[in-house]
Amino acid sequence: MTPEKPFILAIGGPTASGKSALAMSLAARFPVQIVNFDSMQIYRGMDIGTAKAGRAQREKVPHHLLDLCDPDQPFSVGKYIPLFRKAVNGIHPSGDLPVAVGGTGLYLRGGLGGLFDGPERDEKLRDGMRDREAAEPGVLYRLLVEKDPVTAQKTMPGDIVRIIRALEVGELTGTPISELQREHSFGDRPYKTAVFCLKPDRENLYGWIDERVDRMMEKGLLGEVKRLKEKGYTRDLTSMKALGYREIMAHLDGETTLEEAVGLIKRNTRRYAKRQITWFRGEKGVTWLEYREREEIQALADRIAKELGEKVARHGDTETRGQQPKAQGPKAKENCGDQ
Repeated sequence: MTPEKPFILAIGGPTASGKSALAMSLAARFPVQIVNFDSMQIYRGMDIGTAKAGRAQREKVPHHLLDLCDPDQPFSVGKYIPLFRKAVNGIHPSGDLPVAVGGTGLYLRGGLGGLFDGPERDEKLRDGMRDREAAEPGVLYRLLVEKDPVTAQKTMPGDIVRIIRALEVGELTGTPISELQREHSFGDRPYKTAVFCLKPDRENLYGWIDERVDRMMEKGLLGEVKRLKEKGYTRDLTSMKALGYREIMAHLDGETTLEEAVGLIKRNTRRYAKRQITWFRGEKGVTWLEYREREEIQALADRIAKELGEKVARHGDTETRGQQPKAQGPKAKENCGDQ
């Protein structure tokens, strides 16, 4: 007999939309463990700017795949996938529901469906692209827009690592990476899934983003970035290109005033939120949760709980139905290592 596939709930959506609040609301309805799929929350010491779950949240509900690496350690979706699956497979026997939460769509897609078998890295080709980008900043993103507009639409212009990889794959295979991904269809499906994506009113979302940035500054984002800079973490690192960190780094290097840096964080975060929504629109099987006010999060949790009960019933898995939350302690760290 074929073993029953583990069931996993995923909550995606744009930054500041209330994903973590929704997950914690669900944790008040049945026992869950949260699995992070935010690509910046995997870095240690980057807490305020990534809106990472704090001590109180982690004591209430176990969180997985936070603080995996130092900011100067290389990390990728290829490293993330086995860690994601190890976490989910470890949760399943406990009877708790794995709830994946985050905004990095590629990480969720990889965790749920695997990756296509792409070509090996070509360091000579990569070095040439890095030299070209250094001589003419922005040229690689413009080239990606020309050669693979589908991937460009889902990629931040400053995400040089992913831009180079997309161009590298296209150059080595003669086929855009988006086409290879489509043909692969991410068909490695080890889980039964229910994927929900938050879609708040856009005007309200932009207001929440501005409020969140202001709160981050009040909590000490400037000091957090200063400490990272003092430890030797430089602006060329992928981690330091994260929203909030790159703008504050530029301020610390004397390129902008602090007020200008905060304004740029807000503007760039709004743009990123639009790209996140675009990404999830391209995913199959997503249930969209539209709402206007933060107070509606509780009602959304009720809706998911109801739909989840129906899905679990259809799958013949009743482990999480009707249970009350049980006492849960903090989850020990995973480690990115060389996996």
